[in-house]
Amino acid sequence: MIGVFAGPADRGDAADLAGLLGPDAVVPDGPVKIAASNLWSRLDAAVFFLDAGSVVRLIAPLVRGKDSDPAVVCVDRRFAVALAGDAAALTRQVADALNLAPVVTGGPSVDSVLDDLAEQLDARVEGDVAACVEAIEAGEKVVLRNPLSFPLPALPPNVVADGENATWVIVVDDRAAAAKKNVLRIVPRTLVVGVGSTRGASATSIGAALSELDAQGGLDLRAIKAFATLDAKADEPGIVDAVEDWGFWHGDTADLLTFPTEELAEIGVPNPSSVVRNSMGTASVAEAAALRGARQIGGGAPVELAAEKFKRDKVTVAAARVLPRGRLALVGLGPGPAEERTPRAEAEIRRAAFVVGTPEAIEAVTPILRSGTEIRHGGATELAASGAAVAFVAFGAGPTLDLPVNADVIVVPGVGDG
Repeated sequence: MIGVFAGPADRGDAADLAGLLGPDAVVPDGPVKIAASNLWSRLDAAVFFLDAGSVVRLIAPLVRGKDSDPAVVCVDRRFAVALAGDAAALTRQVADALNLAPVVTGGPSVDSVLDDLAEQLDARVEGDVAACVEAIEAGEKVVLRNPLSFPLPALPPNVVADGENATWVIVVDDRAAAAKKNVLRIVPRTLVVGVGSTRGASATSIGAALSELDAQGGLDLRAIKAFATLDAKADEPGIVDAVEDWGFWHGDTADLLTFPTEELAEIGVPNPSSVVRNSMGTASVAEAAALRGARQIGGGAPVELAAEKFKRDKVTVAAARVLPRGRLALVGLGPGPAEERTPRAEAEIRRAAFVVGTPEAIEAVTPILRSGTEIRHGGATELAASGAAVAFVAFGAGPTLDLPVNADVIVVPGVGDG
């Protein structure tokens, strides 16, 4: 949601601007301070028809941190000013719409790129982010290792895939690794852990079995997205408590997915058990539940068994991985002017490693591209199918393509598109 805030004298201009910003923009009723306070936690961006000093004083009690606060732009006399957050693109859009001069201190910072990357991958970050960012911004060589081939946004040219004498290493992986100096780990939540246990198994014993996924399976437990088991185990106290304990220790929550016996019985696993089949009606609980849960949360993405079952203290656990696949954003640019692009469209363009379109469409979006973005005039589907993050841009109602089989496809129409 984009909040456009204005006093009575500017509400007409605010309404006109909201119309140009698209359906996500609203002009709240009532006093600006009260309206902003009520909506703050729900906003992706905020535009204030107030001078910069007044906006700073107004939002000061509301800000909590860059991970949660909206981008803030103020319309101040003859200027549109990027005041807080990643507001550069929106500032230029507001300036174009209102025929003002944009005031932007610079492009997106490296730390915002890393923040975006962590958000896109639903990832946890381990390491000294500030020091890594400082090295990148200083132009030092930084190696990026991405062994599972996650679709990543454009990164500065000094962030390279391999090489020696790097001052920092960034690793994007869900597998366990010892903490090392000058290594920044980004841990995507890709794993579903299947759990089977005897009746009455304790949360402690289930937690001990989970630790085997780290110690023997080589998986980072922070990468767990969900747990899965049989329907009959949905209210098993030990399993329920173990899931809650995981959330407590990792500062997060994970769903407990449950499936009927007949569904799990149909899933092929590497380690079926005749004993489990005779007692439960399925040859596998942990491995089958993990694979079935991964398919559910993967939304069509391929899955694999990341760790075969481990048994400990009458508890069995296994883990399945949702494999990454490419991302293709079909972005409509509207009739042409920058104000016809929605903030969501610009966000998709900036998160792509490859931007594909006609020379005219590429020229229109060049001011908002991140450093390191590769420009192409064709091959969008092939790039996405190979695992890349791609934005295909076109004027009017937006591009249409033969969609790739192995890619997530996002359609973002421009303002005024059907």
